[in-house]
Amino acid sequence: MTEQNQTVSPEHEYLGAGKSLAYGLQHVLTMYGGIIAPPLIIGTAAGLEPAQIGLLIAAALFVGGLATILQTVGVKYIGAKLPLVQGVSFAGVATMIAIVTAGGGLSAVYGAVIVASLIGFFLAPYFSKIIRFFPPIVTGCVITVIGLSLLPVAVRWMMGGNSKAPDWGSAENISLAFLTLAIVIVLNITRNATIRRLSILLAIVLGTVLAYAMGFGDFSKVANGNWIQFPSFFAFGMPTFELSAIIAMLIVTLVIMTETTADIIAVGEIVGTKVDAERITNGLRADMLSSAAAPIFGSFMQSAFAQNVGLVAITGVKSRFVVAAGGLILVVLGILPIMGRLIAAIPVPVLGGAGLVLFGTVAASGIRTLAKIDYSEQKNLIIVATAIAAGMIPIIDHSFYANFPKWVQTLFHSGISSTCLMAIVLNIVFNHLNFFKSKEVNKTSNIVIDSHH
Repeated sequence: MTEQNQTVSPEHEYLGAGKSLAYGLQHVLTMYGGIIAPPLIIGTAAGLEPAQIGLLIAAALFVGGLATILQTVGVKYIGAKLPLVQGVSFAGVATMIAIVTAGGGLSAVYGAVIVASLIGFFLAPYFSKIIRFFPPIVTGCVITVIGLSLLPVAVRWMMGGNSKAPDWGSAENISLAFLTLAIVIVLNITRNATIRRLSILLAIVLGTVLAYAMGFGDFSKVANGNWIQFPSFFAFGMPTFELSAIIAMLIVTLVIMTETTADIIAVGEIVGTKVDAERITNGLRADMLSSAAAPIFGSFMQSAFAQNVGLVAITGVKSRFVVAAGGLILVVLGILPIMGRLIAAIPVPVLGGAGLVLFGTVAASGIRTLAKIDYSEQKNLIIVATAIAAGMIPIIDHSFYANFPKWVQTLFHSGISSTCLMAIVLNIVFNHLNFFKSKEVNKTSNIVIDSHH
């Protein structure tokens, strides 16, 4: 009976505390750079002292952990109960910097995040109705571009992470990254299933040890500073509510909801479980509720992390309790700055080597979904080609939409949202509007959708 349940819903499988914590740590290491980057960027833009930026980062880890637990474990009507890691969204960084530098400060950012997130929470049931506009031709494009949009992050990590550093792009950095990548590949051709599943974590550990032996990495500052520190309530002052800031964050909220919907569908595809409107609603509610609560602890808007979707795909570990364990580790990191400093000391090229295969795996999952599409229909070929090409524009050049209004920049800043919107619109035009739709195409689409579910 248990095996049958696991076959039907692999995300509900519990692997035991030890394995859950080990696999959960892989998730934390995969997204650690991504979760600390937004508070670092926003804190710097706000002119905060290093100690204050440290508080922002600790709050991001703490809230990200709580949000991850809420999303994975869930309560009634809240949480997708899928292996999704939550953290501070990159989608709102530019908008929040604009609010900070326009004179509103962090308090205006926090007020805008609270209001926009609460509106998003109540919009969730209506927003999830768009699930019928996400057939495999749309989800395949989105999942592919999720992977492609993350690859530049892995490349930057491989080069050293900091473009202003003297060793940026050095042969040593890139060699270390490829050495880590080689370890991942070697571990994945072993016969031991546990080693294959833990390949990313083991590669990062082995890569760090080799890096240290080669003179990379500075662990001397790990013991400096507080060992335990709990996040303070409203450490940066009480939120203020400015209409222009709220409207700007509301646009960001809609983009985040689109991206989270895409991530929920993507992870559902990889796990092989049913994702319906109700599940998306519950996932979006968890996203928005944790976002609304984040400013209380000094953090920002939350969203599902796309890079962790790749980890689920490459390891085959589909249990949501593994990701919940990762959430628990994040909470601990949020109150144990020493652990955060230890993970932060891991050489970035090591993460880049592991990230290259991780993010590539997400793109491969999308390609696998797109393989189900019938390309003898010219319409399907046009949808896939145009949606992926449109998604690549902001990945290739971030300044492409620089001369457009702010709302356009916010909407299309991400390759994921660009692809998602383009694929949905083209799918509606070709496959839903009566003057384009043919019986043959409709029949083909139904066959594809049925095989998907």
